[in-house]
Amino acid sequence: MRMKIIISFISFCFLSSVAGAGDNVLPYKLKSGKPFAGTTLNILAVVTPQFKSYELRDEEFESLTGITVNWTHIPFVALQEKIASVGVAADGSFDVVNYLDSWGPANAYWLESIDGWLKRDGISMDRYPEAFKKSAMFKGETLGFPLRAHPMLMFYRKDLFAKHGLSVPETWNDVASAGKTIKQKEGIGGLACYFGADGNRQNLFLWLNYIWATGTEVFDKQMKPAWATPSGLRATRDYVSLHTKHNICGKGAVSNVEQDGRIQFAQGNAAMMPVWWWAYSGFYNPNQSKLTKDQVGFAGMPSYQGKTVTYAISMPIPFQNIRRIRKPRGNS
Repeated sequence: MRMKIIISFISFCFLSSVAGAGDNVLPYKLKSGKPFAGTTLNILAVVTPQFKSYELRDEEFESLTGITVNWTHIPFVALQEKIASVGVAADGSFDVVNYLDSWGPANAYWLESIDGWLKRDGISMDRYPEAFKKSAMFKGETLGFPLRAHPMLMFYRKDLFAKHGLSVPETWNDVASAGKTIKQKEGIGGLACYFGADGNRQNLFLWLNYIWATGTEVFDKQMKPAWATPSGLRATRDYVSLHTKHNICGKGAVSNVEQDGRIQFAQGNAAMMPVWWWAYSGFYNPNQSKLTKDQVGFAGMPSYQGKTVTYAISMPIPFQNIRRIRKPRGNS
């Protein structure tokens, strides 16, 4: 029963318009009679305005269903540890969790397959781009919905590129060349680099642009490391050489994390910044940035060795299997 409630809630959040209404038809294809009234759903989600906007729908959802929704928001830097501790505790304190796609395999044991419910309700996961669809799956099972997903872009200072006659970088070699020019002539970082290891490993998302472009996989089919091939090691060296050889990074590159890089770019201390699309508005928001909208340009991620392969990050929202986590592993 609880899984039916959760599916209803998530489907409700995704619908942007009310279905046609008749005397006996409820909006959003809800069941009549409020069969789940009195239930409480506890949701663990990352701190972001997106989920705050979902909370604005709670009042309507609760009035239509009689279900109470409780949100717990946690900063991204602490999210992975929180999800793991909740799973290990096996106390069922959350029904719905939000996590980074690459954390899925490690947490799949605590999560519930929803394929049966999708089939019952006629919901096709083909509505999502393939990369995002797979982000909510593990070993062929669908564990949730892709809810928060981002492509990566290369942001750059349009004014400085125009000033020095530079073209928008199409390759990582172009990035290195433009970065050197701007660093020499402007005295700021050519590229806002973030090699810092803060537990979330944001720097690996950039590394994947290099590794995958060579056709190298990070893991093999047995989930053993597969990237330490000649081409993979060369790609890794070329990625690190943005700092060690080309010297185009802004200050603090080795310890900086993504947020530091965004601040560096927004404060005019770096001329390029590879990061998720959602950072765009913050780069010209006067409350966060010294830049204007006219100064900020963006393009697709640069190619490496003639090929562009980038990471489309996703943060699915799956469902904890309350029945399963209350049993010790190995019990049936």
